[in-house]
Amino acid sequence: MPEESIEVTVEDLATARDAGAEVLDVRSPEEYAQGHVPGARNVPLEQLLRTPGEFPDGVRVVCQSGGRSLRAAQALREAGVKAVSVSGGTAAWIESGRDTEGGAAR
Repeated sequence: MPEESIEVTVEDLATARDAGAEVLDVRSPEEYAQGHVPGARNVPLEQLLRTPGEFPDGVRVVCQSGGRSLRAAQALREAGVKAVSVSGGTAAWIESGRDTEGGAAR
């Protein structure tokens, strides 16, 4: 069986989140406060890279556009954690018309 893709779409994120998957936002606390995927937990990339093995399998990782979350997902996988990055990040989430928490009201 082929290895699961390291990237998923915002549609995949929405489905997984609704089913209870944990979502990690690896942006800075300041970026996170400007608006994030509802229910996402803020774990800045630098913090995640120090302790990648402490996260649950099945975690979805998001940042602003997908670069940092891809790096985080790779580090998590290297630590034995099943993780995927959300392609397009929070920007794609917002562009898809989905709501965010924090930041200015939409």
